[in-house]
Amino acid sequence: MTEWRKSSYSATESDCVEIGHRVGIRDSKAPATHLPVSPAAWTAFLRSVSNRGRA
Repeated sequence: MTEWRKSSYSATESDCVEIGHRVGIRDSKAPATHLPVSPAAWTAFLRSVSNRGRA
């Protein structure tokens, strides 16, 4: 994964979660490590999070 994107809610350049182009998650304070996530798992996570405010 070479393209990482910070959350638009991140107020600073550090202390945030970043999402990788090929679906991965990493902590901006430890960019050398990351957690690979399948596209299906990432989609399920996004649906779960977006539905929380609708319940």
